Amino acid sequence: MTKPDLQHILPFVEMPSRYLGTEVNSVEKQGAALKFCLGFPDIYEIGTSHFGIQILYSILNSRDEIACERVFAPGMDMADRLRSQGELLFSMESRKPLKDFDILGFSFLYELNYTNVLLMLDLAGIPFYAKDRDRDMPLVIAGGPCVFNPEPMADFFDVMVAGDGEKAVIEISNVWLEWKKQGESRDKTTLLKELSKIDGVYVPSFFRAEYDAQGFQRLVPEYPEYSKVKRAVLADLDDALFPDTPILPFGKPVHDRLRLEVARGCTRGCRYCQAGMIYRPVRERTPARLMEIADASIRSTGYSEISLLSLSTGDYGCINSLMTQLMSSYEDERVAISLPSLRAGTLTPELMSLIKKVRKTGFTIAPESGSQQLRDAINKNITDEEVLGTVSSAFAMGWKLVKLYFMIGLPFETEDDRASIIRLVKKIKQMKESKAKNINVSVTTFIPKCNTPFQWNGQITTDESRRIINSIHDETRRISGVNLKWQNPETSLLEGLWARGDRRLSKLLVNAYEKGCMYDGWSDKFKFDSWMDAIEETGIDLDFHVHRDRPIDEPMPWDHIDSGVEIEFLHQELQNAKDCILTPDCRDGKCSQCGVCDFKEIRPIVFSDKDFPADGPSGDVPSGDVPAGDDRRAKSKTKAPHMENSENRYMVKYSKTGNARFFGHIEFVHIIHRAAVRAQLPLNHTGGFHPMPKLSFGNPLPLGMESLDEYFVVSLSSPVKPALIEGRLDAELPEGIEILSCGIAPPKKYFRKNKLIRYRVRLFDGLFDEKLLRYYNEAEKVLIEKRKKTIDLKEFVKDASLHTGEVLEISIFDFQGKTLRPLDFLKEVFHLDDETIKKAEIIKICSENL
Repeated sequence: MTKPDLQHILPFVEMPSRYLGTEVNSVEKQGAALKFCLGFPDIYEIGTSHFGIQILYSILNSRDEIACERVFAPGMDMADRLRSQGELLFSMESRKPLKDFDILGFSFLYELNYTNVLLMLDLAGIPFYAKDRDRDMPLVIAGGPCVFNPEPMADFFDVMVAGDGEKAVIEISNVWLEWKKQGESRDKTTLLKELSKIDGVYVPSFFRAEYDAQGFQRLVPEYPEYSKVKRAVLADLDDALFPDTPILPFGKPVHDRLRLEVARGCTRGCRYCQAGMIYRPVRERTPARLMEIADASIRSTGYSEISLLSLSTGDYGCINSLMTQLMSSYEDERVAISLPSLRAGTLTPELMSLIKKVRKTGFTIAPESGSQQLRDAINKNITDEEVLGTVSSAFAMGWKLVKLYFMIGLPFETEDDRASIIRLVKKIKQMKESKAKNINVSVTTFIPKCNTPFQWNGQITTDESRRIINSIHDETRRISGVNLKWQNPETSLLEGLWARGDRRLSKLLVNAYEKGCMYDGWSDKFKFDSWMDAIEETGIDLDFHVHRDRPIDEPMPWDHIDSGVEIEFLHQELQNAKDCILTPDCRDGKCSQCGVCDFKEIRPIVFSDKDFPADGPSGDVPSGDVPAGDDRRAKSKTKAPHMENSENRYMVKYSKTGNARFFGHIEFVHIIHRAAVRAQLPLNHTGGFHPMPKLSFGNPLPLGMESLDEYFVVSLSSPVKPALIEGRLDAELPEGIEILSCGIAPPKKYFRKNKLIRYRVRLFDGLFDEKLLRYYNEAEKVLIEKRKKTIDLKEFVKDASLHTGEVLEISIFDFQGKTLRPLDFLKEVFHLDDETIKKAEIIKICSENL
């Protein structure tokens, strides 16, 4: 099958660069034995911010025999366009239809993305149900935290992976490659049997769902030796491959920065937190390894911000040492270090002094409850004093905004516990440091999740959620500087349904999808009435699945998935919650007996600043990955000042053709900036706390227009040979952007001159009407309305002529920024509709100063 023609698709959708697949550090291979596609059931900007995809992409493409590509849920406009053009959903890199891949793997991070899985399968022409796919269809697999209750989605997947994917994804690939060697004699059941031997791999078709008189699902294994699925655990993060050439997304990803996973797992033991249970034990990376990754990643991306990533970054044992090393290495390069959140009570004086230097966006604290008793019940081991002290310190260190997260509907919650949220917020606002500062209070409904001590508790109803939220809202709107946000109770209801449901929900998902339910996590696309209709039609009992408390001896749909946390530990933690007894963190030296560790292969891996002093031998970063001539670390150790007291301006001319025409102006500026950083050009910056590179561009091109004659001016702090600038930049740019020349920039008055711009327009749908052009040429004036003003086309258009029936050349004046676009001419003279114009090829040929 030929590749889809993007010219007939992308001009008609929002953010067309979402679908290009030509990002820096993306990989396209030819001839690999295994074609693997990683799918994310949400839009590109969210999916590219999920670092798990980046990790698996890097691991798979490190193998010569595997070609890994990506696909994200298309926007609704893109989905409609694919259908209208008769095109199947395709991968990013090679634009291959998804049904032509060998393995299609989805990441499940959020239950309300489930309908998007059906959307992607539907657009790909792949049957929903695993039982309807033969060996010639892709093997459809899933991974992520939602897989710890796989049952609601089990009917749709051949394989589901519970736990860390780094090792499992390679083992799955190896089994598939061996299976492929069997040729025509290969059988899908044989493949699934081999896959079932891998830790973490669940094959739903090997379990038969039965329901007893009480409505409880019980799974009957088809093979007695395969009755439990043991979670896959990556024992040591330092030994695992971590991408140091991560893909640099186009557009506006949610997390547009370099992310360093400093640790995985958390042993704080919050009883509501699924991640804190299923990712045990805590495993930290060493500062030396993190510095290796940071150094290579900054060089390969050009990012100007590093974010430290983990479930509880403030608990990272070497946080002071790591922060010191990062700031020492990157301060002169204007790379900011950000902390997405810190746990109240973890702010030490040393950490406070370091945090003063980081980029200040929003400071997040999650008390979860306003009352100490309820915090003790959920094992959120922080006090009001620690919350107040942390907020006070954050404001004192320069933050203007603090975000507070609370939950409502927690087990054992009382009306007084809910009122304590307001009391705590008022205490914070009454502190002297809080004057003229803002507080965002976020309230969500508690959703019981599997593999937690609260998996047996019911979820409050939507009516109760609304009542509590309205009560809190009535109080917070009376407090100056406090803004309340909350999650829609209806979306919480659905999330709760899918979080603890069973296989009976598969029919509900198909029914809801057929009613138009997609992107359920997006408030503007959420169709609650359609969901309720589907729930009624499929006979799903919301009280049974969502609201009732469950006895601890009730069989759970996920009982066959062994997270490593023993059921007796969860029972004891539930009793401790009732008694408001705290369970200490494993980091404090006392094992909580959760059952995850064998203390041979699987054990906590934690470090301290004493182990890795920032200025000692252990804190030095190995230099093996540093290319010759890179003096970055030498500069950081000698604390050389960053000098920008000279300005060397260069004018760089470039062309923007092919698919590069789908870059918007702002994202194009980011592309050039990061290319300049990767090219190691000594950029000058503006002043202030958020310094920006001194780059200036000509008038922005309209989205979809190509050009053979564009320019930008860059200011450097030291002289660089123009040929070197040209060569380095050209090597760092994505497909479709080519550096044409570089020279010393002319005086600024050069850019203020009037210009004549020549364009060429080629139609792919119809011909130009020569008579209409003749009428235009013979007319004295051709008046049009533009920006509420009447203007004469003749004053701006020097000439226009047809070369063939499909090709028009037109010259338009630019009077110091006052000009027309070819679009205005095409609409007024030839009466072309938007569809025809969007399909056309419009190229800016050249621009001449007058």
